[in-house]
Amino acid sequence: MLLHIPQVLTPDELQTLNARLDGGSWVDGRASVGPQGAQVKRNRQLDDKSPLAAELSQFVTRALLRHPMFLSAALPLEILPPYFNRYSGGEHYGDHVDGAIRYLPSGKALRTDVSATLFLAEPESYEGGDLVVRDTYGEHLVKLPAGDLVLYPSTSIHHVEPVTGGERQCAFLWLQSMIRDDAQRAALYELDQAIQSLRGRIGDCPETVTLTGHYHNLLRRWADV
Repeated sequence: MLLHIPQVLTPDELQTLNARLDGGSWVDGRASVGPQGAQVKRNRQLDDKSPLAAELSQFVTRALLRHPMFLSAALPLEILPPYFNRYSGGEHYGDHVDGAIRYLPSGKALRTDVSATLFLAEPESYEGGDLVVRDTYGEHLVKLPAGDLVLYPSTSIHHVEPVTGGERQCAFLWLQSMIRDDAQRAALYELDQAIQSLRGRIGDCPETVTLTGHYHNLLRRWADV
């Protein structure tokens, strides 16, 4: 499931985050990838060992955890602290698949089920830089308004097109979902959204209670916690 989640950050939060990033220490983006990724990755990344990176990662994570659409779609069990990157002057990231296992700061292993990119620069402020996600239906180009996020399965082959003008700035992260299977996550998300829509239109009734029961029983059957 590839999903656009709008307004993860408010305009004020976005302004604060970008101002703080301007004062950060930026390093070669290849520091965070394995041998295959290092061959095709050309960008800069906020030094993830810096106190600023830890502070801003928590800032983004708090925003994610208050967003109902993100929680419904991702069903997160563990969230890796977000990273921050920049592309300009032709920088790009070629075709790759995200590594299956990453590690939390505590050393605990995390299975990457879902990948996410949070756009921090307005799309008209830079040229190129589309995130291109490939699935069985073809290639999907993603270039969202600042403050919006895209979720997609970590199993997807994807790349970032060269940025030929301006600067693309984003946060990116991985998470382990309570639901490992993407099709099951998508089904639960669609069911949850339908329940919320019905409840908003007609309130609680025997039918919405029954549907809610099915949602939780499927979650109970499929979830790893």
